Amino acid sequence: MSLISLARRGRVVAVLAGALLLVPVLAEARPGGKGGAGSRGSRTEAAPTRTDTTPNGAQPFQRSASPSPAQAAPAAAGAAAAAQAARPSMARSLMMGVGAGLLGAGLFGLLSGSGFFSGLASMAGIFGFLLQIALIGGAIWLALRFFRRRSEPQLATAGAPLARDTMQPQPGARMGAMAGGAGAATAAAVDTSHTTPVELSGDDFNAFERLLTEINAAYSNEDEKGLRDRVTPEMFGYFDDDLTANARKGLVDRVSDVKLLQGDLSEAWGEDGFEFATVAMRFSLINALYERATGKVVEGNATVPQEVAEYWTFVRSRGGAWKLSAIQPAA
Repeated sequence: MSLISLARRGRVVAVLAGALLLVPVLAEARPGGKGGAGSRGSRTEAAPTRTDTTPNGAQPFQRSASPSPAQAAPAAAGAAAAAQAARPSMARSLMMGVGAGLLGAGLFGLLSGSGFFSGLASMAGIFGFLLQIALIGGAIWLALRFFRRRSEPQLATAGAPLARDTMQPQPGARMGAMAGGAGAATAAAVDTSHTTPVELSGDDFNAFERLLTEINAAYSNEDEKGLRDRVTPEMFGYFDDDLTANARKGLVDRVSDVKLLQGDLSEAWGEDGFEFATVAMRFSLINALYERATGKVVEGNATVPQEVAEYWTFVRSRGGAWKLSAIQPAA
């Protein structure tokens, strides 16, 4: 390859790379925005019961440790520590691989008689080829993201009336009215021989609505203590990973104006000294991903509310406080 053709190829690669940098940054935002995550005890592998709020059921978990409740804390803590320890070693391995490639290209050129710079020229060609593969992969990823987002709940039209007007005014009545009839509801494929029905009160449903707001606020404020106090160690690990990934990209996720529009109980049961409750909730919120340095919105909308339908599963030791243990988007 001549130096002229190498230079031309380098200019083409640079133009393509620059074009890729102009593509808006796409990153999943808000708690639960990356698909189903968490565990539902012995029912993790079973779909939660459909409700009036979520007539099409739930999407499967994308991330789940799926331990028993008693094992959740140490298992999740160990997984988070292992992931944290693995990150710098992976970066070091990548840098060592790149360095070895640079040295190998030069040494091969010398040994083959074509000179050190010829080896680097060949290496530059390889880098150009790899960059082209990355561009193709990026285009495929963007296409998949586009079709996936089309299937998600769309942003509400500005000024449009919300469905909250059709619900009962009290939070406890909004979901608590379903507690008596659905408290023992289970998915058909679940073995419930080792579980017991759990009856919930209006205070429990008020707690679920409060946690919906508080967890979104803690996530938006990157409040680690606030999240630890309200979610299981497994869920905290997922949230922490997502917030860390945003920070590395120079992004910050902001969630505000969370309002429950409709909710009802899907399942409530006890097992191994713990009580679980899976609740279907449809709520609105304002969510946008910003550049930390400039405050520019790169995803979402800073003024228009978005409607979301999800299953939130809560867990507590008997007599303890409820904590979020799983989120599943509605299908």
